[in-house]
Amino acid sequence: MHIVIMGCGRVGSSLARALERRGHSVAVIDLVQDSFRRLGPEFQGKTVKGVGFDRQVLVRAGIERADGFAAVSSGDNSNILAARVVRETFEVNNVVARIYDQGRAEVYERLGIPSVATVRWAADQVLRRLLPSGSEPQWRDPSGTVRLIEVHVDPSWVGRKISEMEAHSRSRIPFLMRFGTGMVPDERTVFQDGDLIYAAVTNDQVGDVENILGAAPLEH
Repeated sequence: MHIVIMGCGRVGSSLARALERRGHSVAVIDLVQDSFRRLGPEFQGKTVKGVGFDRQVLVRAGIERADGFAAVSSGDNSNILAARVVRETFEVNNVVARIYDQGRAEVYERLGIPSVATVRWAADQVLRRLLPSGSEPQWRDPSGTVRLIEVHVDPSWVGRKISEMEAHSRSRIPFLMRFGTGMVPDERTVFQDGDLIYAAVTNDQVGDVENILGAAPLEH
């Protein structure tokens, strides 16, 4: 794949190196020539000095053959504008923009531009480490109505089938972590001691699912 990255700060340079290590071709755009030093001497990709939403700059970066575009500069407006130009002018569908303003991020996700709200992401990561499991979602859809939560499960559920846990909690358990490895349960999968359960729920289900699975199972 060929990926174009706008912004050669800490995020952009780290992303570029990571993509190149995975065998992808990378072009990095930044307005400041000195920023490219962050890429290091081993970087083999292309560097383009200029404004990331300028069409000619994007063409020099190979946007016409690009499989993806990441706008990760320090400016929300620049990232949004560049993402829209790439998507609407060059018809690159795989586009993501880093947005500091959480409100803007949610608006642009609804318009079809996937975004990473930096402040929200950092806050969520801290909260997940401070609060009990399940208090903060591992993932949420752009509209904010569906989320994936890690659920604290009472030890009394050990030995019960995952399908039984789904029936009791009226939720879906798309995957679980066992000994550090993810697995998709089937109708025979049994909950074991140490398993981490992830449930896909709507916002109004969160409390019920946590309360049901966080307590001993009720016999019907």
